[in-house]
Amino acid sequence: MRNGPMQTAVRTDTFLPAPAPALLPVSTLLRPEREVPILRTIRAFTKDEEIFMEGDKAIFVYKVVSGGVRTCKLLNDGRRQIAAFHLPGDFFGIEAGQEHRFTAEALGDTKVIIYRRRGLDVVSGGEALSQEFMTAVMRALECAQAHMLLLGRKSAQEKIAAFLLDLAERELDHGHIALPMARIDIADYLGLTIETVSRTLTHLERQGIIELSAHRRAIALNDKAALQRLNA
Repeated sequence: MRNGPMQTAVRTDTFLPAPAPALLPVSTLLRPEREVPILRTIRAFTKDEEIFMEGDKAIFVYKVVSGGVRTCKLLNDGRRQIAAFHLPGDFFGIEAGQEHRFTAEALGDTKVIIYRRRGLDVVSGGEALSQEFMTAVMRALECAQAHMLLLGRKSAQEKIAAFLLDLAERELDHGHIALPMARIDIADYLGLTIETVSRTLTHLERQGIIELSAHRRAIALNDKAALQRLNA
């Protein structure tokens, strides 16, 4: 064996420190919830088509684009009670729980925007949609209270007058209203018979308080003061 000084191998490669990870902008790391996308879609429904049923999971919230929607419940004795009519611009299907308490059906050819409920839950309060949604929640509460008082009225004329005035407030032209719903829908909303609804409308027309169009699906309010006196 050869004797001599020990040779030490020298590595030619060197270890350089790993580059520091690129810093993300603070706006990305702390992204506000309002930037979470809200999944939505638009769907069309035909007359009497169900949008959702009582007992369905309340996964979505809905907004009427055109047409109209009724939310209703079938009572134990087989009668139908309509809770509300939803017209263009109205939200519906808003629930505190996880299931729908009513069934929603299209009054005629109707288009609605369908939002994921989870998406709306994370919208920041400053968003325009969030503000619109909160206004809709308050509006739904007011309508429910008004409907409860309406059902307690004794006179059919009082009920019809209150109903027409409410529809007028939701129209751009407060003196003319469209009736996207049928007479039977109005009856089931007001707790009257269809005969009583038709008879009362005819009576108001003969008094000159309202004027029904030829096709009976639009009404001119000729004397709103008289309707307001009935609604007092």
